[in-house]
Amino acid sequence: MTPESIDEFYRRLAAARPNPKGELDYANPYTLLVAVVLSAQATDKGVNRATGPLFARVDSPEKMLDLGEAGLKQHIKTIGLYNTKAKNILALSRILIDEHDGKVPEDRKGLENLPGVGRKTASVVLNIAFGQSTIAVDTHIFRVANRTGLAPGKTPLEVETGLIKATSDTWKLHAHHWLILHGRYVCRARRPDCPVCPVTDLCAYAEKTT
Repeated sequence: MTPESIDEFYRRLAAARPNPKGELDYANPYTLLVAVVLSAQATDKGVNRATGPLFARVDSPEKMLDLGEAGLKQHIKTIGLYNTKAKNILALSRILIDEHDGKVPEDRKGLENLPGVGRKTASVVLNIAFGQSTIAVDTHIFRVANRTGLAPGKTPLEVETGLIKATSDTWKLHAHHWLILHGRYVCRARRPDCPVCPVTDLCAYAEKTT
């Protein structure tokens, strides 16, 4: 896409969703971090069902450690890989207390040093909790970036680098949300809904649906 097409692409997505938001429920940066860790290979809806009762009891690393591993597993046992995720959440909670005064770090290095936190998770937390202009590339964004020609790449990091370069500061803060919501509800994996897509004429996808 040309810079002009990219700008128009985002302008239309912004017009369709003027106030985009992530779909994970959370109360503060800590609960957001926990929710994003739980969301790996799981749906946001499934995570929200589990974290509703959990976050009613736990909203800090101290309370999470008080709950303990067995208690945490009871809340998240419907989520895939819950045993590993429970261990990571307890371990990162301890690190937050011991090394960060119980606060979630506002920098990528501090976040990525936490158990269970990779680049994508760190990007989501930095963007949503702290208002930083990061773009977390999940399967939806990877598909949209490649399918449309917005920022083609063979790996999530290649796509992320391309999106950061291609996306102007005007759109960068909310780009993550616009792209993920577009991929989740319109530019779907199995059958994209091209007839209702607001950017179909800008998209390079050759097999558009009718």
